[in-house]
Amino acid sequence: MSRRVFNELKDLVTESHLPESLRLDRLTTRQTLNLISKEDHKIAPAVRKTIPQIEKAVDLLVESFRSGGRLFYIGAGTSGRLGVLDASECPPTFGAKPSMVTGIIAGGRRTLVRSREGIEDDRESARLDIRKHGVRKGDVVVGIATSWRTPYTLEGVREAKKLGAKTVYLCCTPVKKFPFKIDMLINPIVGPEVLTGSTRMKAGTATKLILNMLTTTTMVRLGKTYGNRMVDLEAKSEKLVERSKRILMEVTGVSYKQAATYLDESYGEVKTAIVMILKQVDCTEAKKLLKKADGFVWKALS
Repeated sequence: MSRRVFNELKDLVTESHLPESLRLDRLTTRQTLNLISKEDHKIAPAVRKTIPQIEKAVDLLVESFRSGGRLFYIGAGTSGRLGVLDASECPPTFGAKPSMVTGIIAGGRRTLVRSREGIEDDRESARLDIRKHGVRKGDVVVGIATSWRTPYTLEGVREAKKLGAKTVYLCCTPVKKFPFKIDMLINPIVGPEVLTGSTRMKAGTATKLILNMLTTTTMVRLGKTYGNRMVDLEAKSEKLVERSKRILMEVTGVSYKQAATYLDESYGEVKTAIVMILKQVDCTEAKKLLKKADGFVWKALS
């Protein structure tokens, strides 16, 4: 067993050595920072090359959400945490129901704040976690594993596939042959880390960029924005309430006081308030127009 894992790891890009950092422990502070920054500049071009793959994954997500499906991220360690982070940001940013995007991490909530080694090898837990969350046909499950071989993540995606979900896999190393059929593989190749094997660095950053692209682009295509403004945000904090007022003022030209009034009358729904103001209709009619326009503000205003 150990020998097999050794052989798997020795050829992975994410486990290989970066020649420029072989004398890392002898560099000055400035030299170390410059080297890290230089390597970080390789991340965006690597992500850009995977846009065709990301595009197909977004299409899967849009189709799923429009049919009542959900998105699940599953991963271990840093990969799992990044999935949970992206999922947790969707409700306040896009007004999405918490159940719409869910992050599943090996070991559960405790591992979000304290690493627990070994749990990434637990295949049975992966199967149980996927079933516990009720993954079903119509959902999309995105496995996140920078080295691609993480047993927990692989098994979770395999189980999701058995249950009829669409499957996407995000990793930062070339995969010659995936162990089972999946719908889409996204694999930006960012190269060896400055600190060998520390995939929380370049690989983690590439992962974060791609998760941002997946959910943001999907939500835009679902009508969660008006232009480049977040009009489906949940105004549940003082900052978000004031941001909502500013959006209304910028988009419609109303005063601060009027923005506050319309926000109250629309029950804090910025999209509804915009349509109320620009179409000169009440809250009920504005909601009807938005529903008819599939949630797109510009369509409701046309």
